[in-house]
Amino acid sequence: MKINNDFYEKLDLMVPNPKCSLNYTKDYELLIATVLSAQCTDARVNEVTPVLWSKFDINSLAKADKKEVANIIRPLGNMNKRSEYLIEIASRLVNDHSGHVPNDRVYLESLPGVGRKTANVVLANIFDVPAFAVDTHVDRVSKRLGLASHNDDVLKVEKKLMKTFPSDKWLRLHHQLLLLGRYTCTARNPKCDNCLLKDICKYYKNTNK
Repeated sequence: MKINNDFYEKLDLMVPNPKCSLNYTKDYELLIATVLSAQCTDARVNEVTPVLWSKFDINSLAKADKKEVANIIRPLGNMNKRSEYLIEIASRLVNDHSGHVPNDRVYLESLPGVGRKTANVVLANIFDVPAFAVDTHVDRVSKRLGLASHNDDVLKVEKKLMKTFPSDKWLRLHHQLLLLGRYTCTARNPKCDNCLLKDICKYYKNTNK
């Protein structure tokens, strides 16, 4: 797929102000919120994290009672496992980095519940590290547009996107493709008629033959 200025201009018209949907004021708050967002909507996470941070900071979370944390994050599902993750993450950050999130991919991915996508989100948004986080929305949109193949795993999709686009556009494009997938190029009943990219979209061409 050939990318030109028309692609960026149309994407900018559809998603003019892309930014992280998760609310945070501290580096560790973004890390925790991103971990909680797995298999859950950002909107729901944003309802829970203010309650969590009204009761804990990173130091007290490291010593928190698992049941108390689980009760707070109950609306997000899988509360017992997630509460273990949060307490362990907090404990390690406090012990290893005085409660701060380091600019260190290997370390981040060693934390429980933190995979490559979560590390990419944190590194890009906190440290401006060139990274292209691929979640379910980015994955779906990339494959429908033809930027990646249907059978590609998320790592292959990420590598193809990084090869296709210049690194200074990765963070903005991540947010744009994510939001496009969340609101327009939805998993079910995508709103193709509202999409300015349908003329270059493989999915649209295949379903409208």
